[in-house]
Amino acid sequence: MTVPHDATPGAVRQLLPTATGADTRAAVRRLLRPHRSLAAAGLVVLVAGTAIGLLTAPLLGHLIDLVAAGRPAAALTPPVVALAVVAIAQGVCTASGVSLVARLGEAMLARLRERFVERALQLSLERLEEAGAGDLTARVTRDVTAITEAVRHALPVLVRSGLTVALTLAGLAVLDWRFLLAALLAVPIQLHTVRWYSGHARKIYAAHRVADGAQQQQLLDSIAGAATVRAFRLGDRHVGQVAQRSRAVVDLAMRGIRLLTGFYGRLNAAEFVALAGVLVAGFLLVRTGSATIGTATAAALYVHNLFNPINAALALADTAQAATASLARLVGVADQPAAPPRAATAPPVDTSVKAAGVEYAYRSGHEVLHGVDLELAPGERVALVGASGAGKTTLAKLVAGVHRPADGSIRLGGVELTELDPALVRRTIALVTQEVHVFAGPLAEDLRLARPGAGDAQLRAALDRVGALGWADALPDGLGTVVGEGGHRLTAAQAQQVALARLVLADPPVAILDEATADAGSASARDLEHAAARALDGRSALVVAHRLTQAAAADRVVLLADGRVVESGTHADLIAAGGRYAELWRAWSGSRETGSAH
Repeated sequence: MTVPHDATPGAVRQLLPTATGADTRAAVRRLLRPHRSLAAAGLVVLVAGTAIGLLTAPLLGHLIDLVAAGRPAAALTPPVVALAVVAIAQGVCTASGVSLVARLGEAMLARLRERFVERALQLSLERLEEAGAGDLTARVTRDVTAITEAVRHALPVLVRSGLTVALTLAGLAVLDWRFLLAALLAVPIQLHTVRWYSGHARKIYAAHRVADGAQQQQLLDSIAGAATVRAFRLGDRHVGQVAQRSRAVVDLAMRGIRLLTGFYGRLNAAEFVALAGVLVAGFLLVRTGSATIGTATAAALYVHNLFNPINAALALADTAQAATASLARLVGVADQPAAPPRAATAPPVDTSVKAAGVEYAYRSGHEVLHGVDLELAPGERVALVGASGAGKTTLAKLVAGVHRPADGSIRLGGVELTELDPALVRRTIALVTQEVHVFAGPLAEDLRLARPGAGDAQLRAALDRVGALGWADALPDGLGTVVGEGGHRLTAAQAQQVALARLVLADPPVAILDEATADAGSASARDLEHAAARALDGRSALVVAHRLTQAAAADRVVLLADGRVVESGTHADLIAAGGRYAELWRAWSGSRETGSAH
């Protein structure tokens, strides 16, 4: 196992891109374009519902004038009936409009998710490793959740609130323009509040998203590299790094809470100023006979009701800011240019692999490989061995095309990997690691990821070849059993057998196993090694050996130390030479004998 490069002090992640404000707005317009008719229908229905609802205040004011004038009870019946009709009509229109707006938001969000996944899958594995799994994980979990919450809850409220505010102001102007002026006294306070809040919140939420991704990445690194952390006694340092990342997240969250508290306080002050202004204007207008008590009451009701949607919309600014920051992170990936089409590349004449003078560094000045030469002949099985941090996994990823060497070359069939179509490289060279993902769904569909058109007979043959058919048939629904998250949970050894069965189905000429049997318990280790051996039959193989029995069974053993090839030869020859490999073999054999004695 190699030491994770990001565990090195000072390592800096190259996060995935985040879109600018202009790019985000352009992306929203593109997402909206196919749904213009739905947007128009939702807007019309909401406008109708809001306009109908605004009739409530004048009707109540009219009732007050009737009572003040001493009219009989029968005169009150028409406006009361009208109030009931208004309530019903407003409820129907509002529910329909909110439903249409929600459908619009869900449709746009679905397309954004599809585009994000499409572009994310096109990113090179090297680019994803540079960003770290935490960054991508945060985007597809918390960022998507933030946008989903905004689309399902905030967007309908914002649209409805905006329409209510605009039409209510128009209603105030119809009653008397002086009522409108009094209500507008709150606008300078509100504008200043929104400007103050937006300027600070955008930075805080964007920083919080980055810090959250960094925290997830640190947790993933510490957990995934637990064995290495223990081996090098790095536990205290990793705990400190996790604590540091967590403190950064908490500090930013507390800054957001303090900002939100000040935001609400200023909004309450604006509401007080506006309502006081309208009450004073109403008193003066009624006193001079310019307005009736009912009109002044309607104006006060308008202002009182006006601040409910205003405060709701401005309160959702918190959600909107978080969603905007998340949207920019999704659009940053979704708007990445698609990989340019590559001209069809003829398959290599043979499947030999040759690495010459390969050098690689995760960070400048911290080279992992130094002038490594490695050859893999067609049908040959080569084992890579060495201590943790020797560069075995890095070399395996370079040969698989995950990384590009900083210097030197890697050729497949005499052709540089960089000159070959990436799809051809993936079909020719398959990499199986100890990190196996079992997708949620029927086991048969999980296996068909490697060969979509495979029939049940082919799936069973692949499972049988790696010794997994017995337990697969014993599942409740056989190959139709749902496995993975939410389904039947497979053991680590069974998951590795699934990965090896996929390898058999994909049938690449060259296979690379990067400690693909390391997670199996000791009871399953021997069976899993036999399964790996059967899966490699008939193909060239580069095996990063976790157990030296794999090296002993290989055609040739290559020993890496400090990023350099220090020994190469057959197991027997290296044992006879009495060098480093022989020392490793004696130490490993001795530990096995001691373990069995106990």
